[in-house]
Amino acid sequence: MYHHFCDFFNLYASLHVNSTHPSTFSRDNHILVWETFTYDSAFKDAFKAFTSNPIWDLKEFRGKTVCFKNAVFPLLPRMIFGLYYNTPLIYGCETSGLFHSFSKHILHSLNVKLHLRTDDRVRITLLSRGTTYRTILNEQEIVEALLKVKGYYVQRVVYDRTVPFTKQLDITHNTDVFIGMHGAGLTHLLFLPDWAALFEVYNCEDPNCYADLARLRGLKYVTWEDKSKLVQQEQSRSPGGVTHAKFTNYSFDVKEFLRLVEKCASYVRKRQDFKNFIAASKMRTREEL
Repeated sequence: MYHHFCDFFNLYASLHVNSTHPSTFSRDNHILVWETFTYDSAFKDAFKAFTSNPIWDLKEFRGKTVCFKNAVFPLLPRMIFGLYYNTPLIYGCETSGLFHSFSKHILHSLNVKLHLRTDDRVRITLLSRGTTYRTILNEQEIVEALLKVKGYYVQRVVYDRTVPFTKQLDITHNTDVFIGMHGAGLTHLLFLPDWAALFEVYNCEDPNCYADLARLRGLKYVTWEDKSKLVQQEQSRSPGGVTHAKFTNYSFDVKEFLRLVEKCASYVRKRQDFKNFIAASKMRTREEL
């Protein structure tokens, strides 16, 4: 997901670069993927935020001479000092307007909305990994402990191909504290509400990736603080034979885990926009009743 959204973010930024054209944000256009394979991915619904037409690839024009009346080549996601993947961050700066508007563009275009709340519980979503590495070995114990905390609404999710991407966005956008191990699924932080917090349980010796992305999105970021309170499974090797903290699994001290979740939850509760949303939800619910 992280690398796919390098493309989607830069596609959105390209619309702004080309914003002098009256049809800039129209979805009555065509997107041509500059490859000969047919595009398909778990994130293909994100293209619906940019076009209402099927995605083209080069096979569409095989053996033909083609003239384009109006063509735009988008920004490259991995260019030096480019956006998203190589974004140069200035010390002390946070909350990028472009990242914020990208989030809102995707959510609005895919009709993902905030749900009204019937209470003021902080909604906790733990992203469980169905992978070989970076799983939380005592995840069940942690979830059971979280469920006992008054004031939390807790759910554990697995975002795989069985869950439509728009459904994933709906869950994420209605989350106050998003929890997960280092991995591409944390890219969902882009679609959290403005008052939310991200708890990257352990960054696996890659400290800047999601911390920077959360900073650009303007969210609270928390990660594991005391390495003496985690246990690493035996060191594993990557497919390339390199030993790295990303290629193993971990168990975490439950009490410390709960402390860090509460650190996130406390931040959320103090946010005025969170308080306003809860108050508006209760008022709207009473009116409907």
